[in-house]
Amino acid sequence: MSIAIVTGSAGLIGSESVRFLAEKGLTVVGIDNDLRKSFFGEEASTDWNRRRLEQQVRGYSHVSADIRDEAAMEALFAKHGRDIELIIHCAAQPSHDWAAKAPLVDFTVNANGTLVLLEKTRRHCPDAVFIYLSTNKVYGDTPNRLPLRETETRWELDTSHPYAEHGIDESMSIDASMHSLFGVSKVSADLMVQEYGRYFGMRTACFRGGCLTGPGHSGAQLHGFLSYLVRCGVAGTPYTVFGYKAKQVRDNIHSHDLVSALWHFFQKPRVAEVYNMGGSRFSNCSMLEAIALTEKISGRRMNWTYVDENRAGDHIWWVSDVRRFQSHYPDWKYEYGLERTLREIHDAMVERTMSR
Repeated sequence: MSIAIVTGSAGLIGSESVRFLAEKGLTVVGIDNDLRKSFFGEEASTDWNRRRLEQQVRGYSHVSADIRDEAAMEALFAKHGRDIELIIHCAAQPSHDWAAKAPLVDFTVNANGTLVLLEKTRRHCPDAVFIYLSTNKVYGDTPNRLPLRETETRWELDTSHPYAEHGIDESMSIDASMHSLFGVSKVSADLMVQEYGRYFGMRTACFRGGCLTGPGHSGAQLHGFLSYLVRCGVAGTPYTVFGYKAKQVRDNIHSHDLVSALWHFFQKPRVAEVYNMGGSRFSNCSMLEAIALTEKISGRRMNWTYVDENRAGDHIWWVSDVRRFQSHYPDWKYEYGLERTLREIHDAMVERTMSR
């Protein structure tokens, strides 16, 4: 039996992974205890998504456990042993702001939880592929030192800079910058995943995501940029933009396109790889541009306000250079552009709102 373990299985990338892998014929075991609800409140709960997975995905089994619980992880990995061929690790505390409120929780979830999973993999299924959903926040605020120029709707990188055409690549330093405590906990896990690859020869990869998005996201103010923006647009809820004249730029990758990339890696795994993974120049927008597009799709004006103070360590401009991944996996390609992604999020949000 070929088993895939997906942590954070009721979240955005986790649930997309569950469906994708099940369609490919793997038996999927999901781990998720809905910590997102305790982080961000009832509106951010992923319980609705867990119920859908259990109802709709044949053969899916759900484990409500904490990845920090070594005994629970030991029991799970010992049960399946070498039948485990793939671990996709999506579970995390994902917010800058929340991390500052509870640093011990943030670090133990992101760093210690990852270490527990790596060690269980090494002991029970060392030949399995271990994929970690890292983040571009491992680079801290270093991107803010790039030579940016202001345009009417966005900040943009000076065209003379090497990153201008394709975005930021993996050569950017992760040192000597302010990361936020969240960024630090994710860096710690990122490095540990790499080290288990290099030191023990395990087939590991860190995918340093930009803005990951899609209809499976339970967006909240502190995490889930496009999902939360669209939810506010649908419900008429006030939305606040923090700093940078609302011209900060994010690249956005649909959860399906990301999970497709993870599948390509699984089919031909490498050791201790690191990839920047986002929408690249194919799919990116500023806050102003995202608001305008949301208004176009919803057909209604958004109720948004601006606060001049930006979030500490927040990026002014981020576009991922995905060419390293594409050079290793040339058959992978994007399927979802920005407007298609936003329309899908909007339609799913309307459907969920009407079904309540």
